[in-house]
Amino acid sequence: MRTTSRPKPTTKSPKAVYYENCAAVRAAGAAPIRRGDPGYARHLDRDGDGQGCGDD
Repeated sequence: MRTTSRPKPTTKSPKAVYYENCAAVRAAGAAPIRRGDPGYARHLDRDGDGQGCGDD
């Protein structure tokens, strides 16, 4: 009898990224942060242009 083993999935759930403020974004080296980037949130984008913690 022949047995085959299946590889275990290696996909890990991405950890949620949250920045409390732009100082935290800059400290992480993620500035400017854009809509769609991990950690982007509306409170980081004061003028609503899709880019936070830049030269608003």
